[in-house]
Amino acid sequence: MKNYPLLPILNFLFVLFFISCSTVKEPEVENEVIILPPEELYGELFYDVQTNPEIFDDSKTFVDAIPKISIQEIRLNYNSLEDRNTQNLIKFIEGHFLIPQETNAYRTDSSSINLHINKLWEVLKRPADVSVSGTLLPLPQPYIVPGGRFREIYYWDSYFTMLGLQEDGEVETIRNMVDNFSYLIETYGFIPNGNRSYYLSRSQPPFYSLMVGILAEMEGSQTLLKYLPYLQKEYDFWMNGEKLLSVEQSTNDRVVLMPGGEILNRYWDARDTPRPESYREDVETANEALKKSPGRTKEEVYRNLRAAAESGWDFSSRWLIKEKDNAFHLSTIHTTDILPVDLNSLLYHLEMTLHNAYLAEGQKELSEEYRNRSEIRKEAILKYFWDEEEKYFMDYNFRLGKTTGVLSLAGVYPLYFKIATTPQAINMNKKVEEVFLKPGGVVTTPYNTGQQWDAPNGWAPLQWMTITGLRNYGFESQADLIKDNWLDLNKEIYNRTYKMLEKYNVEDLSKESGGGEYPTQDGFGWTNGVYQKLSKE
Repeated sequence: MKNYPLLPILNFLFVLFFISCSTVKEPEVENEVIILPPEELYGELFYDVQTNPEIFDDSKTFVDAIPKISIQEIRLNYNSLEDRNTQNLIKFIEGHFLIPQETNAYRTDSSSINLHINKLWEVLKRPADVSVSGTLLPLPQPYIVPGGRFREIYYWDSYFTMLGLQEDGEVETIRNMVDNFSYLIETYGFIPNGNRSYYLSRSQPPFYSLMVGILAEMEGSQTLLKYLPYLQKEYDFWMNGEKLLSVEQSTNDRVVLMPGGEILNRYWDARDTPRPESYREDVETANEALKKSPGRTKEEVYRNLRAAAESGWDFSSRWLIKEKDNAFHLSTIHTTDILPVDLNSLLYHLEMTLHNAYLAEGQKELSEEYRNRSEIRKEAILKYFWDEEEKYFMDYNFRLGKTTGVLSLAGVYPLYFKIATTPQAINMNKKVEEVFLKPGGVVTTPYNTGQQWDAPNGWAPLQWMTITGLRNYGFESQADLIKDNWLDLNKEIYNRTYKMLEKYNVEDLSKESGGGEYPTQDGFGWTNGVYQKLSKE
């Protein structure tokens, strides 16, 4: 038997492998993680499934499905499938994928809502991902998911979940969650919307610095220094492109140069295609938008839908144009024209956190830089987002050079971060009482549009931001009324159903919440967290 040189053989095998793969686009792999979005992963199969309403009611189901065999084999098998009718498609999917089920069947007979939530932490906890396939991005530590159709972590949800974990003494769980987000920053350069490949083009409201703050409260001030490199990378992501801004080119992804020279931020998404997890819905919205405004492009509509998803408020009158009949339609979405007051307040907090972290590390120059940045942003928030006519903080349409005129609870963020002046806070308190206060808490906006981030819905994160924001300026009685209304509503629904819901109808307590692209979910991470925090004060 002859001894053949090893290197030529390996080279020959590599060429054969390259040729064999050239007909089917193989997914990129990073530590065995597929990082292509599902439309590129599955090709024709993706489009055939996601455009057929008879297969899955929820467009998110297929993109979360777990392949039973390699992606290359699935694509080759599908290419050889001659009759692609609905029945054959269903059979093909069932034969090649594990279909995810909603994990919302957990019930308890406990009369104590706090004990129920304490038990729910284990139900919603997922182990560290040793190996994964499909669209899930693995995380090195155990984590908490919101529940229902939300089978992965979500960025801003997790902060409000941590509030409850803190009350229940779950230090290790909180540390694991912060470490997971730090891992995502290190691996992908930012924190995605969630740990799915189809979320890798956008983030969510930047609550990472607040999460580090919770952990620092529990484990000491050295925590700030431990996570400083990740805090810096998080900030760099949101400010990416700021050095390219000019009078001629005043926008670049998430940054916008203002007339006064300040740099503020907007929500954005790196892609301008339909969201894979809401594919059919986005195509329908874009078609409707082009009928109403023939000058628009589908790509523009998709970008704005995706940017609204980055905001976490998908969808809301905040991102829509009020029409002559005072109605709001999703087809008018223009998120990328808007500077959000909540986003810029959160980035003010991140700048202040970097200032404090660099000061603690002894880097005075950097500390001073971020103190200056935070002061400039604070003044810009007061300058651009305060609506003197409404006496309320609103989002700012930088294309038109004025506030949007849309009232929403995003306006309480300058109270939460103590940016507002005392006279502004007094006016804000009045507006909250007159417009937002309802029998079940505070309503997201006063507009009933059919979108889930509008009336009549109330959401746990916004109850917390409003209550804390009012307390920061001494409005204890108003804050306590909102708190009592919200806790009573949660308790009443729990006593009837033994469920904690994603959102609630705070206007008519006899009815359930509604609106949006999917039914109300139960579980539910951030509702549990805020309830524990408020009820155990």
